[in-house]
Amino acid sequence: MKHNILILQASPRAKGNTVWMAEEYKKAAEAAGHDVTLVNVSHKKIAGCLACEYCHGKGNGACIQKDDMQELYPLMAEADVLVLAAPIYYFTLCAQIQAPIQRMYCVNAPAKVKKMALLVSSYSPGVYDGASAEFRDICNYWKAENMGVVTAKIDEQKTDETKARIEALVAKL
Repeated sequence: MKHNILILQASPRAKGNTVWMAEEYKKAAEAAGHDVTLVNVSHKKIAGCLACEYCHGKGNGACIQKDDMQELYPLMAEADVLVLAAPIYYFTLCAQIQAPIQRMYCVNAPAKVKKMALLVSSYSPGVYDGASAEFRDICNYWKAENMGVVTAKIDEQKTDETKARIEALVAKL
């Protein structure tokens, strides 16, 4: 089955480890015949949710804020697979990926997303529990299948072994 995959990549480092992981996922998914859109959300201006409830009243599901999230809403609405790729700076998903996740509050959950995966990198071992738990909870709340998590600490970054784990994640589609 051909999937419409959206990868939200959140590292501001152009040649960083998270960028590499997202690009490897994209290459493998395209090679398998899937349509893939990769968006670097770290370069977008996406504010946090204001908790104003406009979206659940007068807005009829539309956020009152008109920032770069407007580019993501249609992509999120069409994706059936969502991949989050984020560096771990301090024990959880970084702020750059949190903003688009939190802003989905206005629509509750992406309409078509049925599968999700997480790619995370860090210089430190043992710092993935918070991000993995949050990802698991998002999958559960959005009723999306958790396809898995690939982590890469300092000695695992940009290696053939990590590339193979990413390719195995794509193969699950």
